[in-house]
Amino acid sequence: MRCRITRARLVAAWTWNANDDLCGICRLPFDGTCNACKTPGDDCPLALGECRHAFHLHCILKWLSSETSRNHCPLCRQEWQFQQR
Repeated sequence: MRCRITRARLVAAWTWNANDDLCGICRLPFDGTCNACKTPGDDCPLALGECRHAFHLHCILKWLSSETSRNHCPLCRQEWQFQQR
């Protein structure tokens, strides 16, 4: 018996590979966007620190530019360094 496929409907999904589902600064999902972006994905990337905390890139950059951050992670207060992939 032979079977012939005449149509196919493919569906795909993606997620960021992070330890959490929400940004630690804006508390919005990583699969969504931060307050500065309109569309998820490469325009609103994930930023991982050496301390293993994850944030939207725009959120952590804004945090690090503030005077109160002292270049520390907002969650664990270790000196912030971007994780090398």
